[in-house]
Amino acid sequence: MDFLSTPILAFTVAAAAVIVAFFVDRILGKTRARRHPIVGTVLHQLFNFHRLHHYMTDLASKHKTYRLLSLLRSEIYTSDPQNVEYFLKKNFPNYGKGWYHYNILSDLLGDGIFTVDGEKWQHQRKLASYEFSTTVLRDFSSVVFRTNAAKLAMRVQEAAVSDQAIEIQGLFIKSTLDSVVKVVLGVELDSVCGTNEEGTRFSDAFDEASALTFYRYVDIFWKIKRLFNIGSEAVLKERIKEVDAFVSKIITRKSEEMHESQEDSHNFVRDGLSGCM
Repeated sequence: MDFLSTPILAFTVAAAAVIVAFFVDRILGKTRARRHPIVGTVLHQLFNFHRLHHYMTDLASKHKTYRLLSLLRSEIYTSDPQNVEYFLKKNFPNYGKGWYHYNILSDLLGDGIFTVDGEKWQHQRKLASYEFSTTVLRDFSSVVFRTNAAKLAMRVQEAAVSDQAIEIQGLFIKSTLDSVVKVVLGVELDSVCGTNEEGTRFSDAFDEASALTFYRYVDIFWKIKRLFNIGSEAVLKERIKEVDAFVSKIITRKSEEMHESQEDSHNFVRDGLSGCM
C-alpha cells in the first residue's frame, strides 16, 4: 500500500504546506518589487494531472506570464514570445535547467542533453550537431520519418474504413518514438503496428517511465518513495531497468556488427549510434 499517495494524507500535508507558502509569499511580496501574479499551486497541477496540458493551456490563454506555488519554490511560466526568445536565444547561458530538473529527470535520462548544463551540455550538443548534420544521416532520417508517417496514415485509414475509434495521441507518440529510435539506434520498433514484440515492450516501458518521471513534478513525496522503493517510484525503477537493458543490448549488438563489418565500415554508418561509436 502506497500510504504516501493516499488522498487524505497527501491532500492534508500538501495543502497545509502550500497555504503557508502562499501567505509567506504574500507577506514578503509587499516589501519586494512587483511580481507576476499567482494563479495556482502545485495542488492544482496534481488535481488536473489527467488533463495537465489543457489546464496549462487555459492558464496561458489568460496570463502570458504567471506563477504557481509549490512547497519550497515559486515557479514562473510564460508564453510571451519575447520572454521565450530571451531565454532560448538572447541570454540562454543564464537559464540552465539546474539541479531541480536534473534530480527529477536524471534517473531516466542520465547526463544527456536534456538534463545537463554548462560544459556537459556543450559537449552533448556539439556531438549531436555534428552527427545529425552529415548528409548520410540526414537522408536516412528523412526516409525513416516518411516511412513511419505512411504507417501511421495506414492505421488511421484502416480505423476510418472499419468505423473504429482510435486514440490518435497514442498513435502520434508511438510513431514519433518509432522514428526517433530508428534514427538514433537503428532499431525498428514498429510499435504503431505492433509487429515487434520486444520493441512494443520497450515502447510501453519507456512511455510509462516518462509518465512517472513527469509525475515527480507534482508529487512532493517522490524522494521518500524512491528512498523506500515504494509506490510509483518502485514501478519507475523497474521500467528504467527495462529501458536500460534494451538500450544496452542494442549498443552491444551494434558494436559487434561494426566490428564484423570492417571492410565496409564507410558505408556502415547510417544511424546516430553508429556515428558516435
